[in-house]
Amino acid sequence: MLQRPRHRCDGTAMGAIVFDLRPGLGIGPFSLGMPICEAFTQIEQQSNIYDVVHVKYLDEEPLKLDIVISFPDHGFHLCFDPWSQRLRLIEIFDVKRLQMRYATSLIGGPSTLATFVAVYSLFGPTFPGTYDKDRGVYTLFYPGLSFAFPIPSQYTDCCHDGGAELPLEFPDGTTPVTCRVSIYDSSTDSKVGAGSLMDKASAPPLPSGSLYMEVVHAKLGEELQFTVGGQHIPFGASPQDVWTELGRPCGIHQKQADQMVIHSASDPRPRTTLCGDYFYNYFTRGLDILFDGQTHKIKKFVLHSNSPGHADFNLYIKCNFAIYSSDFDGSFHHEVNASKNCITPRTKWEQVKEILGDCGRAAIQTQGSKTNPFGSTFVYGYQNVAFEVMKNGYIATITLFQS
Repeated sequence: MLQRPRHRCDGTAMGAIVFDLRPGLGIGPFSLGMPICEAFTQIEQQSNIYDVVHVKYLDEEPLKLDIVISFPDHGFHLCFDPWSQRLRLIEIFDVKRLQMRYATSLIGGPSTLATFVAVYSLFGPTFPGTYDKDRGVYTLFYPGLSFAFPIPSQYTDCCHDGGAELPLEFPDGTTPVTCRVSIYDSSTDSKVGAGSLMDKASAPPLPSGSLYMEVVHAKLGEELQFTVGGQHIPFGASPQDVWTELGRPCGIHQKQADQMVIHSASDPRPRTTLCGDYFYNYFTRGLDILFDGQTHKIKKFVLHSNSPGHADFNLYIKCNFAIYSSDFDGSFHHEVNASKNCITPRTKWEQVKEILGDCGRAAIQTQGSKTNPFGSTFVYGYQNVAFEVMKNGYIATITLFQS
């Protein structure tokens, strides 16, 4: 949970913002399909507006349920697919807190009730919606957009066989007021129905040639292979080689002294704070590359899964790595489909041990107890690879090296 100091924007009342509503596309600065890191960037850039932000996920099984960014002061939340970490669904759960603009008209907020009649008048004719008798909710659908209306029990007869006359008015002349607005990719309209938005709505397809979630094959002790661009980055490559293949790094920083050197029987000497080695950071690929400070050759790759609950969450886009068990016996798969013998960001530590065997006790990594509220992680080493594992058993990072 992230919470900032509460303050007002331009002297207006708390929550007094207007978001453009784009059915099937998004709302305000948030677009369906955007990676979660881009959403956080928008939040940071407008922290005067998004003064209270909650981030919710299932700690024990972070790939089971959505990662949700919620804005309680503004009455809406963003639902991100837990695997791809792309925005698949936007829900306004308190329509009175968020004023929306469609074309030139306003709807919602404290002053413009989003009634059934108002919605129908603004968005035009559509097919009859669906009525959920168990929840007492009638849902009206437009392409990439739906409105849910609570129906009082005395007026359930107004909804006949799942449909209703439009625009819906009760016998006493009143009309229901929207309790929830959902925005989703219009290509999923055929799959979406009342009560199933949370399960069926999916992020829009990635554009052809997109590098997002590109499968990265790790051939242990030898190289990385990138499946979309076709690049091969071997151990021993130079910074110039990496620039040619991957382009300019997002950042460059000098490596701190290796704290694991004390475990080396060959060279247990104390080290200074900086060791001369340096990293190229490719945050948008979920990748760090470590160069030797003297030879300027690659000596390590670090692949990040961007798992919620890890200290580095949101610093990197997820690296969709793939390591096949055959890599450990010298042969290399070119398949991209996951299998029971493939280690990916979905793989839990118990499965890794089934594939590779037990490697003994773990080293404990704290990353600074004061700045890391998520606790320690555990580092397990094999020949040419080390796994940083979170308490929930998922892999946080994989470090590749040459033994």
